[in-house]
Amino acid sequence: MEIAEEIRKIAVSKLLNPHHFVVDVVVSARKGPKKVLITLDGDEGVNIDDCANLSREIGKALEESNLMDEAYMLEVSTPGVDQPLQLHRQYKKHIGRKLKLKLRDKIVEGKLTEVADDKIAVIQETGTGKQKETVVLDIPFSEIEKSFVLVSFK
Repeated sequence: MEIAEEIRKIAVSKLLNPHHFVVDVVVSARKGPKKVLITLDGDEGVNIDDCANLSREIGKALEESNLMDEAYMLEVSTPGVDQPLQLHRQYKKHIGRKLKLKLRDKIVEGKLTEVADDKIAVIQETGTGKQKETVVLDIPFSEIEKSFVLVSFK
C-alpha cells in the first residue's frame, strides 16, 4: 500500500472530533527531508489547536510505526481559499455560499443551494436591473472538474 494511504489511515484513526475529516494526504519527494502534508477540514470548521493536536498524534504514530524511514517534515493544515473542494462532505458545509465551478465544457458561478448524493444545485443570476433572471442549475458531480468557494468581502 502507498505511504500516503497508510498515513491517511493513521490520521483518520487519530481524529477525536466526529465533525472533522481528512481531505487529502500528500507526501512530496523533494531534495532533503520529505514533506507530509495533511489537509484537515470539519463540518463546523477547524482551528489551529485541532491541527496542532492531530499533528502531535500523527507524529507519535509515525515514530512508533517506523513508516517513514528517513527524515520528514509533517504539516497539518486546513484547506485554503485557493484549494478546490474535493469531497462531497465539503460541499455540504458551503451551502449558501457562492461557488465557481469548472465544468467539462464551461465555467459556472452561482450560489450553492443543495447537495445530493450525485449532484449539486446552484442558483445563477444573469442580467441586471429589470433584465435580471435567476436560474437553478442541477450539476452532476461527474461534470465538475474543479470547484472553488468564492470569498465575499461585502
